[in-house]
Amino acid sequence: MTQNNSEQTFLKRWRFTLILICAVGVGALIGFVFKSKAGVFKPLGDIFLNLLFTAVVPLIFFSLSSAVARSANIKRLGRIAGSMLVVFVITGIISSSLMLVCVKIFNPAKNITLQLEEAASQDTGNISQRIVDTLTVGDFPNLLSRRNILALIIFSILIGFASQAAGEKGRPFREFLVSGSEVMGRLIKLIMLYAPIGLGAYFAYLVGVFGPELIGTYARVVSLYYPVAILYFVFSFSLYTFAAGGIKGVKLFWVNIPPAALTAFGTGSSLAALPANLEAARRIGVPEDVREIVLPIGATIHMDGTCLAAVLKIAILFTIFQKDFTGLDTYTAAIGVSLLCGVVMSGITGGGFLGEALIVSLYGFGPEALPIISMLGTLVDPPATMINSTGDTAAAMIVSRFIRGNHCN
Repeated sequence: MTQNNSEQTFLKRWRFTLILICAVGVGALIGFVFKSKAGVFKPLGDIFLNLLFTAVVPLIFFSLSSAVARSANIKRLGRIAGSMLVVFVITGIISSSLMLVCVKIFNPAKNITLQLEEAASQDTGNISQRIVDTLTVGDFPNLLSRRNILALIIFSILIGFASQAAGEKGRPFREFLVSGSEVMGRLIKLIMLYAPIGLGAYFAYLVGVFGPELIGTYARVVSLYYPVAILYFVFSFSLYTFAAGGIKGVKLFWVNIPPAALTAFGTGSSLAALPANLEAARRIGVPEDVREIVLPIGATIHMDGTCLAAVLKIAILFTIFQKDFTGLDTYTAAIGVSLLCGVVMSGITGGGFLGEALIVSLYGFGPEALPIISMLGTLVDPPATMINSTGDTAAAMIVSRFIRGNHCN
């Protein structure tokens, strides 16, 4: 009887994950067999993405604003935010440093042959204006675009504080925010019912259309990034979750994180995986206020996979343009730029172009450098996004350990 119960518990926990894995496997097989013709399945995957992206903006708004609004302990809220930022920076430095060591041992740009094309002129603006445009918008409707997620996050947090400051008169509004958060959570569960079809179709498209590029000119880059990313994903997250909750924390993380990891890997978007991450964190036992603050913010500014990729891109450009990639100053600058790219490169699919443009402009490379690393970004995006996204859940576990001495209820 005990064995049967264990099997039922296992199947119950892993059923949806196994369905997703099977769907992804079938999609990848279809893409491999039909090659570019598999692009016909892309609309089915786009439907899934569009549903998720449509829900992401209200999900973030209600999650963050309600978490702040119903926080009875402002001191606790401050501890959550402070701990979160410390964890984000430390894990970003660790991932950047790991890739820095790897590119020094194995030079991925050695003897690489590239077809250079002139990049279109980009108006990147000055750094102060870039900061203003990243953190704020000039008109309220612009907050409703997923391209302004950082501004939305700041606005949502301020709304939460304002509703608290309103005291008793703000109570109905606070209840509205909490109710909205619950409704959005239910909506996400409905959308995720379509995930096996959407992810399977998207994987068919990815493998069929972009698969051949993996064995082309950039094979050396892929052969370095993918193993390093997988090692970081397995060992670093196991270490982080062990620090958060011991062996139990590690087991809870790996049992519950696969749906979020597969969603992030398949869609190339941390925001698309946010609903699955929130559900994983809930199952793990991360306190509600911690997960509803750390995960939405992390989907935009906590990107260990991006840090790995940014250092790799910088090292490649230095080699191709025959610049000296040595010295403590150079290494420190590369790590700093990678952390900055993690903020600029929001969780939007294809948003990596902004970070790549930032690398080119900060280092003063010629415009032809942009298409070089844009192609690299395409190749490494799936595992990078998977690390970006699932790392938020690991970070939330660590933050909750700081806050209450344990990662779960």
